[in-house]
Amino acid sequence: MALKPEAQAIVDAAAGSFPKLGTEVTDAAQARRMLAARPVAAVDPIPVRKVEERLIPGPEGAPPVRVRIYHPAGAGGELPAIVFCHGGGFTICSLDSHDQLCRGMANEVGAIVVSVDYRQAPEHRYPAAAEDAYAVLCWVAELKASLGGDPGRIAVAGDSSGGNLAAVTTLLARDRRGPAIAHQLLVYPMLDPARDTDSYRENAQGYFVTDDHLRWYWEQYLGPDGDAADPYAAPAHAADLTGLPPAHIVTAEYDPLRDEGENYGARLRAAGVDAEVIRYDGEFHGFFSMGEHLPDAKVASAAAYSALRRALHD
Repeated sequence: MALKPEAQAIVDAAAGSFPKLGTEVTDAAQARRMLAARPVAAVDPIPVRKVEERLIPGPEGAPPVRVRIYHPAGAGGELPAIVFCHGGGFTICSLDSHDQLCRGMANEVGAIVVSVDYRQAPEHRYPAAAEDAYAVLCWVAELKASLGGDPGRIAVAGDSSGGNLAAVTTLLARDRRGPAIAHQLLVYPMLDPARDTDSYRENAQGYFVTDDHLRWYWEQYLGPDGDAADPYAAPAHAADLTGLPPAHIVTAEYDPLRDEGENYGARLRAAGVDAEVIRYDGEFHGFFSMGEHLPDAKVASAAAYSALRRALHD
């Protein structure tokens, strides 16, 4: 099998304008400048009831964390909340790059989505991003009533490195006896710096996100002295997955990260956690947020948001 034609067209276009991270481009600031200089197609934002930004208390000794809060269209009263962490290899992307995704998630799930502007590497290496995400979870749990939400119904979600942070947040919440989490949505999560799975070997090059990109992302996040087996940096290395919230995991056939997401789901199930893993054949890393171009993205988001609705509303 190969990439679906509509997916191949997007991969070809995206690869041509994306920095060659880890090979020709190794400076994060330069990578961000190059990405910011790319032309961006005008998109009408999905209407929601309200969007607001706040600075909330960060981890102890750290600066405040900026969050963007999406209130779903046509909904009021006590709503569940989703703490969302964007992807970008811990290094690139932003609240803006995932704005449309968060708007759609809020409306489709009927939940308040709190998008986390976590500190990025290499300026802020591990554990900065993980601790920021956990601080936001705690803030949401403590102040959710003032947001118009129900403090008993909170989920975490993220794509790629954001999927890592969502998974880590569940581990931290369990181990620190923190807020209860009803569900975790992990979209092609980036879980293991070892990069030694079959999907890494099969999909190392040619499918937009490459092994070089991912190696470079991990280098930025962990630094030269980082512990690649620390479970709060690399959840694939967590020895104990018991007591974690139910999961919905999205993977793509032509993604280097495919196997680590699927392996994590299998380990969750073995630990007694209800984990649903869905692979989308013919797709690539990044497809989930491209519903306006890819039918599979609409199918994947519908399934993921359905899982969130069941966890948060039933």
